Amino acid sequence: MTSSHTDCHYCLQSLRGRKYALREENAYCVTCYDSLFANPCEECKQPIECDSKDLAYKGRHWHERCFKCAKCNRSLVEKPFAAKDELLLCTECYSDEYSSKCFHCQKTIMPGSRKMEFKGSSWHESCFVCQYCRQPLGTKPLITKDNENYCVPCFEKQFAHHCYSCKKVITSGGVTYHDKPWHKECFVCAGCKTQLSGQRFISKDEYPYCVDCFSRLYAKKCAVCKKPITALGGAKFISFEERQWHGECFNCAKCSVSLVGHGFLTRQDDVLCHECGSA
Repeated sequence: MTSSHTDCHYCLQSLRGRKYALREENAYCVTCYDSLFANPCEECKQPIECDSKDLAYKGRHWHERCFKCAKCNRSLVEKPFAAKDELLLCTECYSDEYSSKCFHCQKTIMPGSRKMEFKGSSWHESCFVCQYCRQPLGTKPLITKDNENYCVPCFEKQFAHHCYSCKKVITSGGVTYHDKPWHKECFVCAGCKTQLSGQRFISKDEYPYCVDCFSRLYAKKCAVCKKPITALGGAKFISFEERQWHGECFNCAKCSVSLVGHGFLTRQDDVLCHECGSA
């Protein structure tokens, strides 16, 4: 440009009729300006003169003619590009070399497009959807089954077990009883409602009972001690003519000798060994 400035601020030569450049309100001849202030081009290493366009990216500078893809040499001026290891690449070359492939469609995830990361794989945002309802999963909670992703409501609808007692979904843990799933907190004694998970219990008509409730409600009573006979732990009991005895209670009513495995006689409500019964 030309103006009323009379001398170069650096070399003091006259600027009359000559081009010059301004910097901080001072005028410089083109030669001085380029030697003092021109940025070196990243590509050709030559200064970017004041009459050339200076293209800058992250503190580095290029001539317009030098601003091109490091692989295919196509110009990047006013085009999208990506940087890798300080090299500038057009989007096509960057995708060929470095871009992730979508786990679902296997197509390239282009630079600048939104992608999702899940279990070490990359997805297009539009491909990362519930397998059942096809709605985007984004950052919502999800459950994976057979390499397919489901939102929680769809997974529960399709696959989750429902508690036999409360009919609600069992999300973790649970108890299986008679091939039916139960929440641990729902698996309780049918009599007193005490939780039975991890406890001894007895089945009756497909319902579980704690030992105390089963004994109180259903167990036979020993003819001698009148206590329930549960047979828990393999304990022996004897049954004769609709009467039952604990093994340790099945003794001769007269001499108290054990009758387990031996012959015996009855007299009214008593059981007797042969000796006492024959006396």
